[in-house]
Amino acid sequence: MKTLKIALLQIAPCGTLEGNLEKGIASCRRAGGLGADIALFPEMWSNGYRIYGRPVEQWKAEAIPAHGEFVSAFGVLARELHMAIGVTFLEQYKGGPRNSMVLFDRFGERKITYAKVHTCDFDVERNLTPGEEFYVAALDTACGEVKVGAMICYDREFPESARILMLKGAELILVPNACPMEINRLSQLRARAYENMLAVATCNYPGSVPDCNGGSSVFDGVAYLPELEGSRDTCILQAEEAEGIYLAELDLERLRRYRESEVHGNAFRRPQKYGLLLDEKVEPPFIRFHHDAPPPTGRL
Repeated sequence: MKTLKIALLQIAPCGTLEGNLEKGIASCRRAGGLGADIALFPEMWSNGYRIYGRPVEQWKAEAIPAHGEFVSAFGVLARELHMAIGVTFLEQYKGGPRNSMVLFDRFGERKITYAKVHTCDFDVERNLTPGEEFYVAALDTACGEVKVGAMICYDREFPESARILMLKGAELILVPNACPMEINRLSQLRARAYENMLAVATCNYPGSVPDCNGGSSVFDGVAYLPELEGSRDTCILQAEEAEGIYLAELDLERLRRYRESEVHGNAFRRPQKYGLLLDEKVEPPFIRFHHDAPPPTGRL
């Protein structure tokens, strides 16, 4: 059985870039000691997603380069531990900072540099530069090659995010997160896994971090098995609120068999019927949110 071990680093930030680097490295070492193939950080680990309730220029100044010392240190560590690492950070970028993740493979090579496409423009994230594309990379692991994609937090609200990653071949989507994980958001993640027949691994901050509550999760996307009369629970891990490293084991062989025979994902799509999705002129049948209106309930 090809079991991919995914470590969700549900850890609290330290308040400084140096502290987060040190704690991040120590947490990756612990994950490596547990036999993890991939370690994933919560959203914007470099500054602990501390962009709310602070002057914009203050937190913008905390942006760091994608090829700087902080991010590169995890590439060196990935090679040392022979473990893939998805590290998140506030990225210094020419058009303004981005909410980004770099995925290093177990040889320390950069496989994905992804910036959050769906920034929360109804709130302070309007000061971030959105990403332009969704990426999938073939990740060499001890279990063999795995097709991995990424989306960040609010990206999960849009079915198109995961659908594009599926169409690009993703078997696993990594989702750094920084918000309360409640029944509806967990249901979104469950749905993204179910409808695309892929695994979705989400890493959140623990309950000790303001406006977060742990609940990191992995959904394996396998809803039906031949030996079962009905459907099964696709959640193979859901963390409690406490800080910790949570390890999930994803059965890749079962997922791949399922994708070969089930009816979801790309099996019976009719893309010629979906043209309206690309029409930016369509006015939705509800009131558009305006920046001068009160922010929606619950951070995304």
